[in-house]
Amino acid sequence: MTEEILINVTPSEARVAVVENGMLQEVYLDRGGKEGYLGNIYKGRVSRVLPGMQAAFVDIGLQRTAFLHASDMVRGRVHGLDQAEPPEPLIDELLREGEEIVVQIIKDPIGTKGARLTTNISVPSRYLVLLPEVDAVGISVRIEDEEERDRLRHLVESLKPAGGRHGYIVRTNAEGLTNGALVSDMQYLDKVWAQIKRRQSKAASGGLIYEDLSLPLRALRDLVHPGVEKIRIDHEGMLAIATRFVAQFIPDWPGRVEGYSGIRPIFDVYGVEDEIQRALERQSPLKSGGHLVIDQTEAMTTIDVNTGGYVGHRNLEETIYKTNLEAAQAIARQLRLRNLGGIIIIDFIDMEDDEHKRQVMKTLERALERDHAKTSVGELSMLGLVEMTRKRSTESLGQRLCEPCPTCSGKGHVKTAETVAKEVFREIMRSSRQFEASKLRVLASPNVVDSILEDQSVTVAELEELVGKTIRFQAEPQYNQEQFDVVLL
Repeated sequence: MTEEILINVTPSEARVAVVENGMLQEVYLDRGGKEGYLGNIYKGRVSRVLPGMQAAFVDIGLQRTAFLHASDMVRGRVHGLDQAEPPEPLIDELLREGEEIVVQIIKDPIGTKGARLTTNISVPSRYLVLLPEVDAVGISVRIEDEEERDRLRHLVESLKPAGGRHGYIVRTNAEGLTNGALVSDMQYLDKVWAQIKRRQSKAASGGLIYEDLSLPLRALRDLVHPGVEKIRIDHEGMLAIATRFVAQFIPDWPGRVEGYSGIRPIFDVYGVEDEIQRALERQSPLKSGGHLVIDQTEAMTTIDVNTGGYVGHRNLEETIYKTNLEAAQAIARQLRLRNLGGIIIIDFIDMEDDEHKRQVMKTLERALERDHAKTSVGELSMLGLVEMTRKRSTESLGQRLCEPCPTCSGKGHVKTAETVAKEVFREIMRSSRQFEASKLRVLASPNVVDSILEDQSVTVAELEELVGKTIRFQAEPQYNQEQFDVVLL
């Protein structure tokens, strides 16, 4: 399996695409620094303490105040260590209104919700995550070999300076490393932390203390692994910066970073633009002829699997099984590509064979193993539903690129012209009883006016006789289908 990382940089935005075997798997974007605060550290001021919610609102200089829960003020269990979870303290014992506090964003603002904060600061590098003032070493759960986990833990503990107060989490990229790269990472993190402490002492309330790397450099830090064949960058300035970054932090990789100077945009050449457009659609086709229907709501995301026009196997059960197998892999890809998070309900097509059910669930779980976000999958229910969760730290692709439709306000449908016509008639009756006038004029969309004049002219004549007033209709092209006004003349 060949994997490539494409980096597209323009004056207004930066985009990163992960392509496997010619198919887009993930896409990230940053629009001139206006979006994406994940990992940033601020000096905030507590604006309100809510004891009933065990939380506080903190002003960090963003448009909306951010949310800090008491559980995010206690350094919890570091994975790989056998230590008890500390009890959750009362929020009003930890904070008071007006107090200044250093916090880090762990979840971007999403929709109407402000950012989610923690006081448990962590600073990532290529192979390690620094845990300031925590004497502990944890290992990424994606490193599964117990011998390798023990080796890395002992290695990091031996490299920590004597009397050092900081701890580390060993990232997945560190698997198989010797001490040289880890020492470099520790030195880099020490410098970053010293800089953070200096800025912290000088920062004003609501001030930014530490900002994570730009999107292209974060991609090099977090997404590069031995399976990545090439990193292609279409911007000369960013190529130079990336080359220096790779030389410092991934010295065995310089040959894999190259510039792109083709006439066609790099995302067009790889079909990324088309894939992004398809990822914004409700329906996602399967190669077999079936399709997924993906609906994202405030509470959860639902995914419905349909056979569509797929009738390629000997019997119905086999057709359903093959469709569900393909859907399981496609769903894992769509979750990554669309960056869907929170509660996800998958409605597989009902299967009778228990072995088929096990194989579909196994395929889904295996496909989700490659997801960078943490996922948890429940059992297949008797109704063919699978409940799962995927960690949500940033907005989905649709939320980043789209806004609610101004015509339907995000409902996904509008009232029919006939329905609006009935509302117009009711408003005419209401207005004629309340106000004195000899004539009424109705302003509505062309579709509604056409529906009234063509299909309901008899009703209009009866209505004129009933209210004793002349009614005229005027088409207004700028009105949406649900909008109308009744004017008294």
